[in-house]
Amino acid sequence: MNWSALMTGAMLLGGIAVLPGCKGQDEHTREEVQPLPSVAVAVEGVSEEVARSRVEVVGTVEAVQRASISARISGQIVELPLVLGSGVEKGELLVKISAGEIAAKVLQAEAQLAQARRNLARENKLQKEGASTRETVKSLQDVTRIAEAAYTESKTMLDYTTITAPFSGTITRKMANVGDLASPGMGLLEMENSEDLQILAQVPEALLLKVSIGDSLPVHIPAAGLTLVGEVAEVAPAADPMSRTAPVKIKIPVGPDLRVGQFARVTLENSDEMTLVVAESAVIAKGQMDLVFVVEENIARLRLIRTGVVYGGDVEILSGLDPGELVVVRGAEKLQDGQPLTIENL
Repeated sequence: MNWSALMTGAMLLGGIAVLPGCKGQDEHTREEVQPLPSVAVAVEGVSEEVARSRVEVVGTVEAVQRASISARISGQIVELPLVLGSGVEKGELLVKISAGEIAAKVLQAEAQLAQARRNLARENKLQKEGASTRETVKSLQDVTRIAEAAYTESKTMLDYTTITAPFSGTITRKMANVGDLASPGMGLLEMENSEDLQILAQVPEALLLKVSIGDSLPVHIPAAGLTLVGEVAEVAPAADPMSRTAPVKIKIPVGPDLRVGQFARVTLENSDEMTLVVAESAVIAKGQMDLVFVVEENIARLRLIRTGVVYGGDVEILSGLDPGELVVVRGAEKLQDGQPLTIENL
């Protein structure tokens, strides 16, 4: 048997059998590798902005109008018709102090003034008749003015026995009761107008120059579950040398859940450095990675980036992008790396 001939025939038959199989595999591969369809997307350029580095300082909710009511004379408290939480109107009676000696001084000063005026009137009449001198009349005019001043002083002291509300508000503290002996400077009541609120915050001196009257600052009040925007109303011109902070007052809108004394956090900008930002919708989160699709010659290219803070719908880009590059901000969920793009306007 010719083995060489048999082997040659077998190889020829195998080649015939294999060739059709290779041809079918090539055709199957060409059918699978189809060009990706073009996807319509919206794009936006990577912009360079001031870095939004922020610092939080603590503050306290307080009333803009506050008053500590104190006694200005000595005497016994005979009326104090208020309790804690009482609402009062401007001019309403808060405290009445009994001071009989002051009332007596008013009567005495009133009598002396009347006598001085009578004496002056008599001397004026006598001067016209030539029975008195000009110097005597001038002396009595001085005595009358002194009597008028004494009467005004005693009358003012008598007014101090009645204390009225300087504005409409609520009694927040009561330090005296009926029957107590009041003395000058003694605290009696404290009141506030809760219809007008502000935040008192202590701002570090390093940030003080970045805060100006009229600035809008984000404020968070945890107890009320509120985040709102306040307006800077007052900025201290100098910092406390001990704490290296300065008080700043921020007016806030009134809310039903806001109370005087609540804890607040105020957010301040802390940096003037430039950084790159893109729209938040451009960033795709995949596990611990952040990705974007960058447009290169109308082709989507997937790129890994590192992000920073998110603020107002924008994301800070720490690395992975350059200023001016175009990224997909709408339609990225449909894309694959290398896919052709049709650019639409936002």
